[in-house]
Amino acid sequence: MNMNSRAGLSRRALLRRASCGFGSLSLAALASNLGGFAAASESENPLAPKPPHFAPRAKRVIFLFMHGGPSHVDTFDPKPRLISDHGKPIPFKQELSFATKNLGGLKKSPWEFKQYGQSGIPVSDLFPNVGLHADELCVIRSVVADGIDHTAALLQLHTGTFAFSRPCLGSWTLYGLGTENRNLPGFVTIKPTLWQGGARNWSANFLPGAYQGTPIGYSAVNVTDIWKKPVENLQSKVTTDEQRYELEFLRKLNQRNAIENQHDPKLEARIEAMELAFRMQMEAPEAFEVDKESEATKKLYGLDDEMTRDFGWQCLVARRLVENGVRFIQCSHSGETEKWDQHRQLYRRHSECGKEVDKPIAGLLTDLKAHGLLKDTLVIWAGEFGRTPYSQEDDGRDHNPYGFSIWMAGGGVKPGFIYGATDEFGYHAVEDRMHIHDLHATILHLLGLDHEKLTYRYAGRDFRLTDVAGVVAKKIIG
Repeated sequence: MNMNSRAGLSRRALLRRASCGFGSLSLAALASNLGGFAAASESENPLAPKPPHFAPRAKRVIFLFMHGGPSHVDTFDPKPRLISDHGKPIPFKQELSFATKNLGGLKKSPWEFKQYGQSGIPVSDLFPNVGLHADELCVIRSVVADGIDHTAALLQLHTGTFAFSRPCLGSWTLYGLGTENRNLPGFVTIKPTLWQGGARNWSANFLPGAYQGTPIGYSAVNVTDIWKKPVENLQSKVTTDEQRYELEFLRKLNQRNAIENQHDPKLEARIEAMELAFRMQMEAPEAFEVDKESEATKKLYGLDDEMTRDFGWQCLVARRLVENGVRFIQCSHSGETEKWDQHRQLYRRHSECGKEVDKPIAGLLTDLKAHGLLKDTLVIWAGEFGRTPYSQEDDGRDHNPYGFSIWMAGGGVKPGFIYGATDEFGYHAVEDRMHIHDLHATILHLLGLDHEKLTYRYAGRDFRLTDVAGVVAKKIIG
């Protein structure tokens, strides 16, 4: 290679030609934080804040993902008909099912429902603390998905499709709006599930690597094993002067060699991750130090109780991250198996799941409101599907993507409001049906993004999160 024949060598070209250097990567675009180099222009920084298409109602998202599929008829969609017809044969035609064996008759909910707040929204005894926030909730009872198994349903909920690999909702959000703090990831997923789609659920796919999610731990790890590690792993082993020297060295190489414009998405993603890791040394440790919170705050989230500590820590970290300008945060209630997937032992296991997340979620809503963040933070609670109104294995319910409930709070949604309805048994959505494409279109709309205009050209066509579908549910906008 004739190094004198070219005007400069890009950082990516350098890494394509060299087999070393990854361990010392701290590239020139980062130097504005250290001094000595010119800051990268907005066009060179894909994470720079971008104006929305129109005035947004929400600036950021906290997505509380309930892995496994909570039963809507046992949480936010009471069905008196299931009480009166408990045990009777299934009176309707069944759609395509995940499991067809050991099915029983109609099954009433083993939990009582109570009306909460001035809105009178009914919430089951699984969520007594969340129920106290009923006047902040917009409960959507008519969500419809296409996947009947977990992998397909997870991928559709997160990416809009299960037939192809596509960028996820968090990546599209970051692509559309950028980030408010370049020293932290714009998209963080806390304790994500590594199976049933795995990293594809937080992948940027064909979008630039800068927009991929940054995972913190994973679902099967106990929170006590990662509580301190985000801070420890971000502490630099070299001094700022040493890092500045490395940056200067790479800058000189850039000046001496030619620019190559080849595009390697995987390498781009790796480089972006390394650059971000360098920037995070300055700010991320502070964002993750939940021990600095007051004892009252930690108790609010349930960090003093072994049962609520895991999800409570996730929710508290989420609040700290939104305070620090992170655009999209996902908290996953999962484990070594799908937490809410009760084909049997519904009463025991749904009761455990409810106790694990009820107090932390209520604490998050209380804390966001106290900090003045709820009004422009969209909180979403959802599983990948609901469950059937008939029984399975005596005390269980099968998957049901044909009509189920989620809720949103803050971020411009209408508070104390119920949108849509399922039939009298809770099997099909029959009123204001909201397909996953419609859900994604509505979320983007609340963020000030037109889902039809938020496109990215790839492989000769313009792609978008909602494919060629999606209608904004304007009735839920407050």
